[in-house]
Amino acid sequence: MPRITHTAQAPLGAYGDYSVANAADYVYQAATGSSGDDGEKTLLTGKELILIKNGATPRTITITSVNDEFGRTGNIAAYAIGANEFAMFGPFKQPGWRQTDGFLYFEANNAEVLIAVIRLP
Repeated sequence: MPRITHTAQAPLGAYGDYSVANAADYVYQAATGSSGDDGEKTLLTGKELILIKNGATPRTITITSVNDEFGRTGNIAAYAIGANEFAMFGPFKQPGWRQTDGFLYFEANNAEVLIAVIRLP
């Protein structure tokens, strides 16, 4: 199964039209609960935040880096998120995080983990 793509959502900003009901809402998508080629991805522009919402059991999140121009990597490996907790990662700059296909790769170890990707203006 290929990685699931999470579409980035954009905030309305300081002068957005907030008069419409639910205009500022954003959507969480369940993780696949898989790793490696079956994990998650989002197109990486360098302005993305990953928001995590966890359920009733402690879980882990992994975000996969790549070598930057100096050959360094900085994976966020098995980050522990407790029961009923929230976490925020990023923004992720392209050097060191952008995979060869242009995406940021990440995964959660259970489908109970909910993910939202926010692209900053």
